[in-house]
Amino acid sequence: MTAVSAYRRIAVIDIGKTNAKVVVLDAETGAEIAVVKTSNGVVKTGPYPHYDIERLWGFIIEALKGFATTPGFDAISITTHGASAVLLAADGTLALPVLDYEHTYPQTIQEAYGHLRPAFAETFSPRLSGGLNVGAQIHYQMSIFPEDFTRVTTILTYPQYWAFRLTRVAANEVTSLGCHTDLWNPTTGTYSSLVDTLGIRMLMAPVRSAFDALGPVLPALAADIGLAAPVPVYCGIHDSNASLLPHLVENKAPFAVVSTGTWVISFGVGGDLEHLDPQRDALANVDAYGRAVPSSRFMGGREFEILAAEIGEAPPEAMEAALETVIGNGLMLLPNIVEGSGPFPARKMRWIGDASTSNAERLAAVSLYLALMTEACLGLIGARGPIFVEGPFALNRAYLIALSALTRTDVIAVAGSTGTSQGAALLTGIRPPAAAENPPVHADLPGLIRYRQTWREALTG
Repeated sequence: MTAVSAYRRIAVIDIGKTNAKVVVLDAETGAEIAVVKTSNGVVKTGPYPHYDIERLWGFIIEALKGFATTPGFDAISITTHGASAVLLAADGTLALPVLDYEHTYPQTIQEAYGHLRPAFAETFSPRLSGGLNVGAQIHYQMSIFPEDFTRVTTILTYPQYWAFRLTRVAANEVTSLGCHTDLWNPTTGTYSSLVDTLGIRMLMAPVRSAFDALGPVLPALAADIGLAAPVPVYCGIHDSNASLLPHLVENKAPFAVVSTGTWVISFGVGGDLEHLDPQRDALANVDAYGRAVPSSRFMGGREFEILAAEIGEAPPEAMEAALETVIGNGLMLLPNIVEGSGPFPARKMRWIGDASTSNAERLAAVSLYLALMTEACLGLIGARGPIFVEGPFALNRAYLIALSALTRTDVIAVAGSTGTSQGAALLTGIRPPAAAENPPVHADLPGLIRYRQTWREALTG
């Protein structure tokens, strides 16, 4: 890629819901030079399930130490999963642990929050389960732990917390604020009425652009890491929006991006917000430039992980070859493996057909299920144009073929597995890599339209 900055190598801190990694990218080519990874588990002890922040911090610092001289880096960017806020005390420590967004609150707390949250027309943020609405997290923490909450002096979005640890500069940023938090109004580009309802406006850190360099790594920390010169730390970005950013830079609307990880998040770039259904997990995200983007989601990565562990392995080419057999035999999977979200939130998982088939056939049926769910998500946001798939599902050719056949659209698998990391690196002013996509998949599968109709009829039965 063509560099428009002075940086040669960029270290990206990339914290997903399931795994975390630190990646060093070459600023000119976008190539991944080095990477270290760790699992990102949830601590079940304490006041509520929470992320092991100090373990992650130790991992980050050790990774940066290891990369300080070989291969070296001269800027740091950050991307993390959404639906997380960090409550800081005056001394910069955690006033309360960083809550796991999958934690479910007592019914009375849920009902009380339901009366407080703004209308969908203000925030374009649907009511979601657990703490997927950050406003619900903050309400829970202030309601159940009022004494601890009195210690809170600053509220940060999650990528910006890690920037704060590195620089001591507190900031919030719109991609994380606009990620179904209930705290942001995407049409006005300002905080929603909820921040005043909860009385937290004065606690919210200043909003900064994802593209801002907040400051250099703190001198003592830089010495500990082994940095020979000041290294700027960029504000950071929500992971799905990091995946979206290269496409915004390189492609002309309309098009769709399907960002896959724990969640499968579909973005309808060039769409409008007029027809979003909050009951079906359709919402507006906010991109790195502050613009609202129609979006929809389901927990497809987690679902595939659960099913693959249950079914077992099969070669990818065997899964692809099994698609027509699965369609012909009518083996299909109905939603949801992970209940409570997605386009069919009230449904419970059910197999139709003979599930005692080969691993390849069952995994092909799972890939068809994921493609059908993705098609439903794209329909909810009125997505048009080619579909770019990034993340782990870009490696699942059975899924790509099924999605293309269902949508009758070119499906382009984005090469590589560092979509979020590459997107975060763009915040430093470099350009995305040229020719980062594979040739488009444009497929047809005999019997698939009838298979889809049967699947949809089963959902209403």
